[in-house]
Amino acid sequence: MMETAFAQQYALVASARSVLLNYCAGLAPAHFTTPVAEMNNSSIRDLLVHVAGCYHYWLGEVGLNRRMDRLPPETVPDAAALRAVFAEVDALVAEFSRHHAAAWLAPQRFILPRQAEPLELTPLQLFTHVVTHEFHHKGQVLTMSRLLGYVPVDTDVIRT
Repeated sequence: MMETAFAQQYALVASARSVLLNYCAGLAPAHFTTPVAEMNNSSIRDLLVHVAGCYHYWLGEVGLNRRMDRLPPETVPDAAALRAVFAEVDALVAEFSRHHAAAWLAPQRFILPRQAEPLELTPLQLFTHVVTHEFHHKGQVLTMSRLLGYVPVDTDVIRT
């Protein structure tokens, strides 16, 4: 049952992300990588690569105990490349889901790189963390686009 609920919830997340990536594909290419002073001189691209990196760290490194390479933002030149990055994230989420399917709510001791003591968490906590992190930054991306002169689209899970 948890596996089904998890898959359905992640499908909603991926759908909202797809709307955001379609929107980003319509931005002027220079605006995709323009540092926005009001947002700590980060760019839309940089922030979205950071979101993917969060999935890599928390689900890949922590949740699956796998070494994940860091993705330098400059290797992601446009929204199409970013879509490919998130296709890899989707595959990672699917693997994480399969790996933890029998124990979503069971506390486990997860090893965090560069931290002396393991952290006791449930797989559901790890998943919830990366999803809420993504939605937090999605709002920032839309604010950045507004600061660059665009009118943001509705990227909520329930769009009206």
